[in-house]
Amino acid sequence: MKLSQLIAALPALDTPPQSDPDITLITTDSRQVIPGALFVAYPGVSVDGHRFIAEAVARGAAVIMGEQELTTDERRQTIVDDGAPLSNRSPWSVISGRPYLKVRDGREAFAWLSAAWHGYPARQLIMIGVTGTDGKTTTSNLIHSILMAAGLKAGLISTVNAVIGDRVLDTGLHTTTPNADEVQRYLAEMVAAGMTHCVLESTSHGLEQHRVTGCEFDLAVVTNITHEHLDVHGSLEAYRAAKGMLFTSLATAVNKGLRKAAVLNNDDSSNVYLREWIETKANCGVGCPEMITYAIHAAAQWNAFDIDYRTAAIHFNTLGAGHTIEIATPLVGEFNIANCLAAIAATVAGLGVDPQAARSGIATLSGIPGRIERIDEGQNFTAIVDFAHTPNALDRSIAAARTMTEGQVIVAFGCAGLRDREKRTLMGEVAGRAADKIIVTAEDPRTESLTEIMAVTAQALIAQGRVEGVDFWRVPDRGEALARACSLAKAGDVVMACGKGHEQSMCFGEIEYPWDDREAMRAALRGLPLRTLPTATT
Repeated sequence: MKLSQLIAALPALDTPPQSDPDITLITTDSRQVIPGALFVAYPGVSVDGHRFIAEAVARGAAVIMGEQELTTDERRQTIVDDGAPLSNRSPWSVISGRPYLKVRDGREAFAWLSAAWHGYPARQLIMIGVTGTDGKTTTSNLIHSILMAAGLKAGLISTVNAVIGDRVLDTGLHTTTPNADEVQRYLAEMVAAGMTHCVLESTSHGLEQHRVTGCEFDLAVVTNITHEHLDVHGSLEAYRAAKGMLFTSLATAVNKGLRKAAVLNNDDSSNVYLREWIETKANCGVGCPEMITYAIHAAAQWNAFDIDYRTAAIHFNTLGAGHTIEIATPLVGEFNIANCLAAIAATVAGLGVDPQAARSGIATLSGIPGRIERIDEGQNFTAIVDFAHTPNALDRSIAAARTMTEGQVIVAFGCAGLRDREKRTLMGEVAGRAADKIIVTAEDPRTESLTEIMAVTAQALIAQGRVEGVDFWRVPDRGEALARACSLAKAGDVVMACGKGHEQSMCFGEIEYPWDDREAMRAALRGLPLRTLPTATT
């Protein structure tokens, strides 16, 4: 593809290049550069891609893009230097004989370049974005299931997998939203397969790091915004602003003949903030997106009533847009009622799907990998693996377990290293208040001391009146922790392993080692617990 075709996708750029080479590849990894490639450099989490420009040039890169202004020494190598102040200079210059374009954000540029490279596939799909702290994956799957029940050809990209027709593709080990080039490749494959709709789970990292930029969203759904990722975003305000980017994107997406819509949770405190955000920052030129609301407790356009918690399913009715729909879902917990309402609001009200398709699609979805996933090895108690890794999610998961038993709820969980430190206390407070017995264990300690991480959570448990060795324990090895939890269970109890869910690895030091909580739970139930690593005890 010609360079001129690619850079036409970049926002806020009106200066053409002096030459127009054919581009053979777009990459941010200098090791992947081939002759004719376009190399995009930006500061990463731990490594700055600008350091590898020389390597990219040596490997044959035809064009370089980056965020940094070239230094005087670098500009001596250029053929374009009029001596003008930096603010007045063209964004184009030359480094080591290669065109260099300074862009405002390398990640943003990479996303738009990837979209252009694949022919802007999102413009050929109805795009539904789902964000929030908890419930994103389940809500995305519910929407996808409803669309399929309605006879629509819909694809799905979540943190668990990508679904394109009959193909189910793993999106990684420790995953957030896939990288921008992967997202655009998945979208292009959906278009090629004849898909008409795509549901895309959009994490705060995915939004802030521009992984879903260029996805041309038509419908934006939020589940909730609670305490999470403050280590990355710095504050709740910044975290909410990252989530708000999904709704801002509605204003810049191409018009596909469908009224843009935002689906909001009136039970969540973020509702007021997002309403103001949409009204001020997501104006589409012809007015704000339509705002569709749902809630269990607060007034909303879509509410749940006649809720009946049963052993194998939750039954409830919902009324909205003149429709009353009887819902039965095998998913458990009040939070999954909210997830169902979000999916119904998005599809029935937002997309005009038949209410009976919503009813059928919800009933069909039996579960999500690692989300309140039951593990059965013939034991006389219920064993569950759940992804709950935030204070709110842990609270809601324990509450869901309470609807499943009149006995004990025993929970094993940990807190990740090099992540939001405040969670370590908050998670302990939640468990100390809500669970009967607690095992504190490893969850991706990374390069931090696992002993110190667990000590913070233990202090929070003690502050809740818990007594170590009586109703809570510290067991560094996660496999042994699940075995301990199972050993405490009596007939009818619920044992929960929280925090890892569907993930396929656990990080010690800087290495991701294979780990699956579901396999570990099965081993614990059989009396042969999996062990983690010696470093888990450090």
